This record gives sequence, C-alpha cells and structure tokens, in this order.
Amino acid sequence: MADAKEFKDLTVEELSEKEKELRKELFNLRFQAVSGHVENPNRMKSIKRDIARILTFSQMKKKEAVTGAASK
Repeated sequence: MADAKEFKDLTVEELSEKEKELRKELFNLRFQAVSGHVENPNRMKSIKRDIARILTFSQMKKKEAVTGAASK
C-alpha cells in the first residue's frame, strides 16, 4: 500500500500512468480470485484505496491548474 505522500509530488500524467498500472494489477488479481489462486486477498483492498488516492490527487491538481490559470 502506497503512502499518500508518494502521490502528492507526482504530475497529473504520472498519476494517470500509475492509475493504469494499478487497474491492470487489480484486473489480474480479480482473475486470480475467481480461479482461487490469489496469494494476498488484502492486496485488492489496498489497490482500490491507492486508486482512490490517485484520483483524489489528480482532481486536486487539475482544480489547482484551472484556478491558478484563472487568477493570473
């Protein structure tokens, strides 16, 4: 599970790339869960939380960019 500090310093593009990676990993874990071969079922929960964190930081950064550009 990643720390929120890890995502704070990333750009919107980097956050998007990290989200794609985590979604692929979650997809693979779901297949493992269906076949009954998942090694760490708690990993799915932590990936979902990391995706939510990424989406939150991404929205914050986009909002900052819009408000920052509007105030200049």
